[in-house]
Amino acid sequence: MKRFLLVAFLLAAPAQADVRHSIKSSASITLDPAYSSATRIGSTYSVSGSNVTPSTTVSGTTTSGAIGSLTTTSLTAGVPAIVDTNLAITTAGSAFSAVESYTHGDAIQSATTVSSGVVGSLPSLGSTVTGSGGVNGATITSLTSGVHTCGGTMGAGSTCTATSIIETLVD
Repeated sequence: MKRFLLVAFLLAAPAQADVRHSIKSSASITLDPAYSSATRIGSTYSVSGSNVTPSTTVSGTTTSGAIGSLTTTSLTAGVPAIVDTNLAITTAGSAFSAVESYTHGDAIQSATTVSSGVVGSLPSLGSTVTGSGGVNGATITSLTSGVHTCGGTMGAGSTCTATSIIETLVD
């Protein structure tokens, strides 16, 4: 029986296996640029009421029944001038209401510039989004063992990503 097992063992097919081994390593540094995006708010004017009579006075001339407006004939830094509405109560002793609303639009400003990754003077408009950008000076140290180290100057807008994947597959 021992001989039979020895012969069967020697005649058996050898075991086979596919082995795959890989090492993948990557490292990167990303610096976001500084940026600024601004949107100007426009000028608006409105007036409404009941039991009031509107009028306007332009250059000393009063016009009854006229409603004020924004005039583009007189612009200051891109903002129109306003012709105000004068309101007088129509029937004395009766209830009245009046609402006048004015939004002064944003003036045209000089362009924002980015110098050495910094936005020097920020715009002050109705809607402003500004990003400071990354700081130059980040470093990556990569060893042959697959170990990565991020260091140096890392600030807002700076990203350091280091990855090592060691994979062994046996089929």
